This record gives sequence, structure tokens and C-alpha cells, in this order.
Amino acid sequence: MELEGRRRVDPGAPGYPAALRRCFGPGRPAHVTAWGRLQLLEGALLGFFCSVRVPGDSVLKIYDLARALRSKGVTVVGGFQSPMEKEFLDLLLRGTARVVVCPARGLGVMRLPRGWRAALGDGRLLLLSFFDEAIRRPTAAIAGRRNACVAALADRLLVAHAAPGGKTERLCRDALAAGKRVFTLDSSDNAHLMAQGAVAVAADDPAVCLGDGVGGPA
Repeated sequence: MELEGRRRVDPGAPGYPAALRRCFGPGRPAHVTAWGRLQLLEGALLGFFCSVRVPGDSVLKIYDLARALRSKGVTVVGGFQSPMEKEFLDLLLRGTARVVVCPARGLGVMRLPRGWRAALGDGRLLLLSFFDEAIRRPTAAIAGRRNACVAALADRLLVAHAAPGGKTERLCRDALAAGKRVFTLDSSDNAHLMAQGAVAVAADDPAVCLGDGVGGPA
């Protein structure tokens, strides 16, 4: 399969994914730029988040979680910007999981990191940007907007770890308040998330966070 080029996708265009309508609202763009198969947005989406700083015990569990998920046929969406998010993405791409990467920048002159090209060519990877092509470097504000879009796009969230009092914890709290299901690694490091309503997930058996229909087109 040849690599599909980057293209702008406007609301009302033929084949516009219904899932994207959840991402639009005040202060959000009316179009996206895509690189890859938009069909990956047709199934249920599992949003993945992880704070920049992660306790050592949770790091090992995150690796186990990625290995368990990468063969489940799940479609995972995220920004994959923090160090552990990048590691998680790398492990997912080594399996059969489908992945939607949402960079905190435009796609205009973005170069594919090593290891992404095969997944893009196989139709397992979609790059999706909510930002203008002039935005070439992520900032904290842009990353925050991107994360809000990812949380809106996803049917449910899997938060590997959220530092107490940090932006990822606030995102979890907002998602729970909006009625979205949020899951987190079963670890004492995430006790504060479980106290707020997040459901614990075993690193070696993440079936509880998948649910019926999580996945996407073959």
C-alpha cells in the first residue's frame, strides 16, 4: 500500500468522520489535516495519556500494558508527547494495534520518525492535526488544546499515570465530570485517580478498558 499524502479535511466533505464532530466547539478549529487512513476513526477509540514524570514501579507496568494492548486490535489515539507516551507508541507500533497520533503542531513539513513509515503504509497509523500548518513547534498551550481534542475524540480514556495536581489529572477530572469512562493502571501511584472515579486496569490484562466494539476497520 502506498503512503497517503497529507490532506485537509473539512466538515461536510464526503467521508468526513463523525467522530471528529465531538472535537469541535468554541476555540477549536473547523477542519483537520490528516496523513493516513481516516477510516481508523470509524471504530471506537481508546485515548491514551501519561504524565511526564512517572514513578519507577509504574514505568514497568506501562511497558507491560503496551505489550498487552498491541495485539488486541485496539485503536489508540493520543498525542504521544511525554517520554512514556513515546515509549508506549513505539511498543504499539511493533504489534498489530492501530494508532492515531495527534501532534501539537501542523503536519505541513513534519517528517516521519523512524519506525512510523511501515505502520503508515500498512494503514495502521493515522496522523491527525487540529492546527494550522504555520504551527511547527508545540507549546504548553497548544499541547493543552491538543489533549482536549484527543479526550473529546476518544470514546474512553486510559491514563497510565497522572501526577497529582498536574494537567493530566485535571484532564481526567474533566472527562469524568463529562461522563466519560476513565481507566488507569492498578497502582498505588494512581490512588488519587481511582478515588475520583477512574477504574483500575491490570497491566497484563487490560480487557476491562476495551469494552465491546473498541477497535476499528481491518
